[in-house]
Amino acid sequence: MHLRPCIDIHNGSVKQIVGGTISGDSDSARENFVSARDASYYADMYRRDDLPGGHVILLNHRDSEYYERTKAQALSALSAFPGGLMAGGGITPENAAEYLDAGASHVIVTSYVFRNGLIDMERLAAMVQAVGKERLVLDLSCRKRDGRFLIVTDRWTKMTDTELTENALAMLAEYCSEFLVHAVDEEGKQAGINAEVFRILAACTLVPVTYAGGIRNMEDIRLAERLGDGRVDITIGSALDIFGGKLRYQDVVEYMKKR
Repeated sequence: MHLRPCIDIHNGSVKQIVGGTISGDSDSARENFVSARDASYYADMYRRDDLPGGHVILLNHRDSEYYERTKAQALSALSAFPGGLMAGGGITPENAAEYLDAGASHVIVTSYVFRNGLIDMERLAAMVQAVGKERLVLDLSCRKRDGRFLIVTDRWTKMTDTELTENALAMLAEYCSEFLVHAVDEEGKQAGINAEVFRILAACTLVPVTYAGGIRNMEDIRLAERLGDGRVDITIGSALDIFGGKLRYQDVVEYMKKR
């Protein structure tokens, strides 16, 4: 298990927001934390602490008045830790190369490969053609509805009809190098791990998987290690002291190093 750090950028600032609270096409959201530091500060910290494989997420639509500021922050983070961070948020075959050229190790895609609630295999193939399977990460973040974990798109605001299952992960692993999965109902709430989602991810052995959502303390980190048998990586956001929480970032870094 590794720590995969995060940098979420919204309205031109590094933030931690509550999952699924971005309002439709607007730029409003429930915020847990807004940083006075820019994205490159965090990227440089992750570089110094030897934490590759984290992600930079743009949380504004391309027609937002804040999009260019958000994009500039993302590009500055990628250049501060070249090859150490993945980029996501509005990625398409047409713009993926810009982020890879700026230093992203991979691009992360969700919304582009879904249409009418289902995976669009033609679009997925287009993404693979544009960047290569080895540089494509699929974000399969999910919410529970009627007993099923359904994948959500468009900044976690739109439910799809596609269920997160072991079979779905096995099929999609043929098209990407990794999965990133936020348990959106827990995201930003520091309410603990969603063990059901974690167990689904732990069954995936074909490509690396990163879980995010609800991790709040060292006990949750140890639980994640047990649930995933050490194979599932984790992302921690709002709980960390670098994002206004109580869990010391440096304690987590040291714990991972001792492993």
